[in-house]
Amino acid sequence: MTAPRLFVFGLGYTAGVLARQLAAEGWRIAGTCQTAEKRAELESLGYEAHVFDREHPLPDAKAVLRDATHLLLSIPPDRKGDPVLALHGQDIADLISLEWAGYLSTTGVYGDTGGEWVSEASWLRPTSDRSRRRIEAEKGWLNLYRQYGVPLHVFRLPGIYGPGRSAIDQLRAGEARRIDKPGHLFGRIHVEDIAGALRASMATMNPGAVYNVCDDEPAEPQEVIRFAAELLGMEPPPLVPYEKAELSEMARSFWADNRRVKNERLKTKLGYALKYPSYREGLKAQAEAG
Repeated sequence: MTAPRLFVFGLGYTAGVLARQLAAEGWRIAGTCQTAEKRAELESLGYEAHVFDREHPLPDAKAVLRDATHLLLSIPPDRKGDPVLALHGQDIADLISLEWAGYLSTTGVYGDTGGEWVSEASWLRPTSDRSRRRIEAEKGWLNLYRQYGVPLHVFRLPGIYGPGRSAIDQLRAGEARRIDKPGHLFGRIHVEDIAGALRASMATMNPGAVYNVCDDEPAEPQEVIRFAAELLGMEPPPLVPYEKAELSEMARSFWADNRRVKNERLKTKLGYALKYPSYREGLKAQAEAG
């Protein structure tokens, strides 16, 4: 029996965790990246890799995608829209081998609720062009499900953290900042829980479904930094009032929204139990790992 084949558009940090888990179980892994250097790195792991972006579509997409049983879409839309959908949407629609597909979106599509809770049934009121493009991308991918039967699932993600990308890494690198904006909450999710949720979806397929993949406890970012510093036995950085913080336009756009995101559908429909239900468990595991 031929092993399942996962193809990932955007085989980076997040998708890489899922790929490693499945490869260890005998799955065939293929995907795209942006540079020849990254392609060589992926190939060294035993993956099939292709350079892809809007200016460099897959040269023989039907052959490259042929016999993919699972497809993960992890490339954000650009100002022109979703490049994968634009360049290879029809190729994906024509895939007869495909059993499951997932699109990684963002909880940014909900916009600002002033700290109120949102669920997958909430109105989408994005406050940034970046999130508006995400909504259009979601619609485009879900249309492939409605029109062609592509087994597409949408996963809305908050801030992603894990080894190499966390408050602990920022503190160790001397780059952590504690910006004080009382009552402003951010959602987050450990990268291993994203992989776990995707695997749960593969085992409990429901094409057309949308899932919030976030942990149980939205929190103020300054508290996350303080807790990480405590784990490391370090003095936390001083608090900087939000009004006086020097932030890039991109960083400030993330602070424009304040919301709490419900994850009940993840638990009840997929039956997924979070490995790291809050930042505390995730950061503690990372600190103990050294």
